[in-house]
Amino acid sequence: MPLSKSLLLVALATFALLLIPLVAMQFSAEVQWTSFDFVVAGGLLFGAGSLFVLVARPANSTAYRLAAAVAVAAGLLLVWANLAVGLVGSEDNPANLLYVSVLAVALVGAIAARFRPQGMSRAMFGAALAYVLVTLIALFVWKPTGAAAEPGVQLANVLAANAAFAAMWVFSGWLFRRAAQVSGPQSGHRLA
Repeated sequence: MPLSKSLLLVALATFALLLIPLVAMQFSAEVQWTSFDFVVAGGLLFGAGSLFVLVARPANSTAYRLAAAVAVAAGLLLVWANLAVGLVGSEDNPANLLYVSVLAVALVGAIAARFRPQGMSRAMFGAALAYVLVTLIALFVWKPTGAAAEPGVQLANVLAANAAFAAMWVFSGWLFRRAAQVSGPQSGHRLA
């Protein structure tokens, strides 16, 4: 499928997903999105979908495509959750900004690996490690105070939610490693 057609499908899927809260707003006072919310959500969804198309489309391995999907989903959900409620304390906790480093590790690692499966595996494992380190720093070194602390949130719940995010990065790394075993560490596709 040509790139333009793939990106058109991403745009249509983004539009369809944004119709859900738009319709929900007509029937429930619980859903109250602003124009800004729609713009941010549309940008995140279209950006994530486009990134997946660019990285996974030329791949010749199902494991590689699935690994790319998991990595993109992990990044999208990380940003979405951080914007919505925060990953540590409330969304007002400045420690939540540390999670940008996880995305940086994944992106810089992927570019440095030239999108080859073996290197992508290392990049995703690195992102998982960065995720765990950021969570530990945010919880135990840079403790939230005041309104950002959210005293009603239990530590076990925060750890479980963050462990699930870290597991997504590990799963993606494992899938990239499987793709490398099938195609060899230097084969696969390259964007650069």
